[in-house]
Amino acid sequence: MARSGVQYEDVQRAIDGLMARGEAPSVQKIRETLGTGSFTTISEHLREWRKRREENRDVPPPRGMPAALQELAESLWQQAQESANEALAHYRREADDKVADAREATAEAERQAEDAQQRESALSAHLARTEERLTERTAEFARLQADHDALASREARQRETLQRLETRLDELQGELERQAQAHRQALADQEAVHQQRLAQEEQRHETAEARLMSLLDEARQERQAAEKAQATRQDRLEKRLEASQAEQQSLREELAEEQRRRRTEEQARRDAEAARTALQEEKARLAAQVEDGAKALASRQARIEALERRLEDRLWSSLESLRETRERLDETAENDAGPASAGPEKADNAENQARKR
Repeated sequence: MARSGVQYEDVQRAIDGLMARGEAPSVQKIRETLGTGSFTTISEHLREWRKRREENRDVPPPRGMPAALQELAESLWQQAQESANEALAHYRREADDKVADAREATAEAERQAEDAQQRESALSAHLARTEERLTERTAEFARLQADHDALASREARQRETLQRLETRLDELQGELERQAQAHRQALADQEAVHQQRLAQEEQRHETAEARLMSLLDEARQERQAAEKAQATRQDRLEKRLEASQAEQQSLREELAEEQRRRRTEEQARRDAEAARTALQEEKARLAAQVEDGAKALASRQARIEALERRLEDRLWSSLESLRETRERLDETAENDAGPASAGPEKADNAENQARKR
């Protein structure tokens, strides 16, 4: 019993189209022509079509011809039919046997077609699952490729950042060296100024030489102590910078090793990133220490300037004391000399007032 769906008329139209193209009708070709239908239904309709064709093959096709020719043809046809009935009966028996064999072969072919259809369905399902897995693997590969590209981009940015930090560190080191050189030059200039001032004061005030020399020694000791402390701090900073550079080189080697194994050792890469972060923090601390050193240098310079001002104040105070002492000596000498020496004393007082001015 044929199932609903593809009708006999549909199958017949498909067979007529195939025969018009000179192709023998088959279940596969009919299904391809229709584009739908099960192999069993199409096979049943094909058997029905063959059965009807077998039943109607003895019916002559209608033809239009003259009546006389038609009577002659019918007479000849009757004679030919009578003479061929016996042979036809024999051929029919043989044809019936062949049809029976063909039906059995067709049934077997239909079973094989159904088996093939089932295998095709199974293969289609397997192919669909395989394509689905392939799609998933493709998407996963795309994600992994995107992650790889992101990691490569991040590593490039980190290398650029590391290079900028190294450049900044070199600049800071150069700035520290320039500041140290400027400080040493300033100390040398200050020393020269002090020497000149002291030489002048020694020439003008020989009586205050001992005290001024002691003050100068004190200033020199403080200056030497400041220079020694600054040199010690600068050496310590330079050692820290060298250690930082050595650590940077070690981290670069570790980073190169991590880049070669980044697909299988992601944890190691994160450790390297943490180490680079710690190095950056260490650089920031070193930069802060360099800045503190600069501030300490400025503070020491301010102390030296204050010491210079205090020395200058003490010097002028000593000069004032010397002037006051001289004035007292002059007054004592005037009192001892009497009125006769009043003229020169006035001249000396005028000279002292001029010097004060």
